Parts: sequence; C-alpha cells; structure tokens
Amino acid sequence: MEQEGLLVQSMYYGRIGSEATERLLERFGHDGSFLLRDSETMQGAYCLCVRKAPFVHTYRLVHSTEGWSLQISGVRQQRYRTVETLIENIRRGTASGVRIPPLTDPLDRAQLQYFSSGEAPAVSSTDFAYMEMSSSSGRSSLC
Repeated sequence: MEQEGLLVQSMYYGRIGSEATERLLERFGHDGSFLLRDSETMQGAYCLCVRKAPFVHTYRLVHSTEGWSLQISGVRQQRYRTVETLIENIRRGTASGVRIPPLTDPLDRAQLQYFSSGEAPAVSSTDFAYMEMSSSSGRSSLC
C-alpha cells in the first residue's frame, strides 16, 4: 500500500471482514460509496466494496506480473500498474467490459471519526475487528 496514492491509502481498511464492511458502508455511506479491504479468501488480493442499496457489492482485485486487474468472469482483464490507476479507470468508465455500480465517493477512514452533527466518535474499535466467515452464517463472499 505504500506505493499507492492518497486515494487508496485513505480508503484502505486493511483486514476487516465483509460484515464489518457492510456495516460501515450502510452506516456512513450512500449509493456509490466504496472502500478497499484485504481479501479474506485470497492472500495478496484486495476487495473493492461498493454500496448500491440494498446491497454492498464486492469485487476482487488481483495482482500478477502484468499488474492489477479486476477479477470478473467472462471479461478480458485489463492490467494496471497500481490499484489506484485501476480504481480511477473504473470510476471514469474507461475500464472496458466492467459493469459495476458507479464509484462516486471513497469512504475515507480519517473522516469516519468525525460526525458533522457533533456526536461522539462514530466508529468504535469493534467496527474494525476482523471477522472470519463461517459456513453456518449462510452468507457467501467472493472475497
């Protein structure tokens, strides 16, 4: 992540689970809000999570020797040098064959702790806890 730009650094949440991601995007986001987290199922991959009510859609970003790409079945993979370049191309609509909800606003970690209404800090440490997926939860995730 050190070689990535400010956009990715501000919206990268690290090793949080899909349930914590959904809670964050539901509580602090709106349609088009998005964040980046580590994949729970593939080491070295990231998950791009975007809110499009009533769901949070999750897409895996993978790295190869040619660069970063969005892993979508049936789509020819474009490769990008950085995750930030990949995300910016998706946002601008220049990533060919990519059909995901519009990415309008990154969910900036630094701004979550401040509510404009003057309430107490909006995020507790439990919102960032890593959550392991279990087969009994009845939920599935690509990441």
